[in-house]
Amino acid sequence: MSTKPMHTSTTIRPVTLWPPSDDVILASAANIIAERYVKKDAYTNPQATKDFLTYKLGGYEREVFAVMLLDNQHQLLEFKELFFGTLDAASVYPREVVKAVLAVNAAAVIFAHNHPSGESEPSSADKNITQRLIDALALIDVRVLDHIVVGRTPVSFAERGLL
Repeated sequence: MSTKPMHTSTTIRPVTLWPPSDDVILASAANIIAERYVKKDAYTNPQATKDFLTYKLGGYEREVFAVMLLDNQHQLLEFKELFFGTLDAASVYPREVVKAVLAVNAAAVIFAHNHPSGESEPSSADKNITQRLIDALALIDVRVLDHIVVGRTPVSFAERGLL
C-alpha cells in the first residue's frame, strides 16, 4: 500500500454560451463606446453619438424613444429609454421628458429614437415632437443638442439644420 497522498484536481470551468446573441454583442458594444467616450466631451461629436445610439437602439423591433441626459460639460449623466411604441410609432410626452431631466439635474439633452423599418428620414411627426420638446425644455433652461433617428444610417437633426 502506498503512503503517497492522493491529489485530485478539479477544474471548474465557467459555462459560456457561445456564440453570444446579437443583442448581447450590441449591448457590449454600446457599453464600450460609452466607457471610451464618457470621460471626453464626446457627445458634442455627432459621429460618436450616432455610434453609441445605433448600438443602443438599432436592435429593437419596435420604436423606442430615448434621451441622453448631459451635464454642462456634455458628459453623460444617464441614458434613459423613456417611451416604447409599436412598429411605426411611439407616443412621447413632454411632461415625462421634463421629469427625467429634472431628476438628474441635466443641463442639456440629446434625443434619439429608432425606426425599425430602417428608413432614417425624420417624419413630420418627428419634427413636431422635437419642437414641442425644445419649447418645453427652454422653459427650464435645458439645451437640446440634437435628435438622432436611428435606422440603417443614423440621421442627426443638428447636422441637417433641423434644430
